[in-house]
Amino acid sequence: MIGPFMRLLTVFLLLLSSSISTAQANYDAEVVVEGLDVPWALTQLPGGGWLITERSGQLIYFKDGKKSLVQGTPSVFFAGQGGLLDVELHPDFTENHLLFLSYAKGDAGNNALTLYKATFNQDAMALENGTDIFSITPGKDTPVHYGGRIAVTNDALLLASGDGFDYRESAQIKNSMLGKVLRMGLNGKVKADNPFAADDNAAFVWTLGHRNPQALLFDVQSGVVYSHEHGPAGGDEINIIKKGLNYGWPVITNGKDYSGANISPFKEYPGMQQPLLDWTPSIAPSDMLLYRGNKFAELNGHLLVTTLKTRELRLVKLKEGKVAEQVTLLTHLDERLRGIEQDQQGDIYLLTDSGKLLLLTQL
Repeated sequence: MIGPFMRLLTVFLLLLSSSISTAQANYDAEVVVEGLDVPWALTQLPGGGWLITERSGQLIYFKDGKKSLVQGTPSVFFAGQGGLLDVELHPDFTENHLLFLSYAKGDAGNNALTLYKATFNQDAMALENGTDIFSITPGKDTPVHYGGRIAVTNDALLLASGDGFDYRESAQIKNSMLGKVLRMGLNGKVKADNPFAADDNAAFVWTLGHRNPQALLFDVQSGVVYSHEHGPAGGDEINIIKKGLNYGWPVITNGKDYSGANISPFKEYPGMQQPLLDWTPSIAPSDMLLYRGNKFAELNGHLLVTTLKTRELRLVKLKEGKVAEQVTLLTHLDERLRGIEQDQQGDIYLLTDSGKLLLLTQL
């Protein structure tokens, strides 16, 4: 049996192994575009242009210094944290021009995270043949904790769902889609190899026990799926997402309620996963990129996390699948960084809550 001293020693060694450097590396950012309306996510098209979601409901096409409004987006519930959220391309976008949007649908009394699939007609600057292919059940009456990030793997869609804030216990209930990572085919249908596919009420569930996921990414090179999520007051975390696992919320957490009260007496529990990395106090992570490129060789193979509360780009260096070091970048910008993406040339772009698209530069 591991005694209290050994537990404390283990925690201390983990903290040392993932020490945070506040020394600013030689990075800066230049403004590429301004005047975006509550931007949330971005993705690059094969031809070099960008699609940027604005939470207020617009989809923006940007290329060569020019912004264009894309018609045909779904009508969104724009309140609280709701609205138009993520955008991801179909794996065969070059041939079929299909894309996926996540958004909050409904009204104050009944709203739900929903997936929308459409064809992007670049000549007409419009989405065509758009349809909802999936919606979270049950609906909720809170305008927060949607999650909303999409990850496209080789043959499936992953969708991160938040717990709705007032429904945190639902994160542990398999027949609720709240507080889950959900997995489906590219048509929005159940995948037969999902862990609970035999249970009609839990067939889409890939993992459970999540609070408010803000990032979800599939690393093509390694096949690993990473996620991060907001804790309450403390307890922000990065997780490696694996089939059928339980990530603990709200049974285990390092965070406390906003009132200061304990949410749970447990920080570990049998059958529940510990995070790859915990941030207590909170940094409010918002998006994440696993950089694969040569433009910034020192970043290759490491995680870059945008943050809201600490207004930084957090470099999380990995070594043999573990966190080796953390470095804070771009704090001098004093910007709430919302999104991050890498282009085909290895350049890194950032979205800010103040409505800017930034290009990372090295001094």
